[in-house]
Amino acid sequence: MSELWKKYMLIALLGFDCIFVPWLCGFMWFGQKINEYNDYDIKYTDAIVVLTGGRNRIAKAVSLINDNMAEHLFISGVEKHTSLSAIANKLNISIKNPDKVELGYNATNTIENAREVKEWIEKNNISSVRLITSNYHIPRSLAELKAYRLPLKIEVTPVYSEKVANYWWQSWGTFRLIFGEYNKYLVVVFRNLFK
Repeated sequence: MSELWKKYMLIALLGFDCIFVPWLCGFMWFGQKINEYNDYDIKYTDAIVVLTGGRNRIAKAVSLINDNMAEHLFISGVEKHTSLSAIANKLNISIKNPDKVELGYNATNTIENAREVKEWIEKNNISSVRLITSNYHIPRSLAELKAYRLPLKIEVTPVYSEKVANYWWQSWGTFRLIFGEYNKYLVVVFRNLFK
């Protein structure tokens, strides 16, 4: 092997290490962070915002609005032509005060969720909000929402699923989920850096 070839190999190896090691450290941090959110000591906020797409998210949000932990509940990412009563029937939940609940029909992904939530917050002059979504989805959802730089206090409440293992490295399905979610989160972080 020529000296020039060895030099190229060394540069390539160093370049790989400079990318892979920080990525791996970040991935380990992400895997730990998503299991550290708690859902106790919940304080009152102006509104609760829940993003559809995961198990038990809406039920959790409804339980909090039923306990008067906010004045408004906004459900983002609802399928077109779906009513609140249809959602309640499907999830077998009771909503004490339906007038406090508003549905958003314009989002089909996390980017659109953030835009829909931002527009709703501005329209309703909300200054504090509780974001409810799956624990692994919180970092990316927060990053998308914070990209709008709203004058807004954001609390988070995670929804944990029994189908998503806490020890994600022991479950291939959970590992794939966390791997994909972490990489999507990185895309949002880097995109926001250059906004």
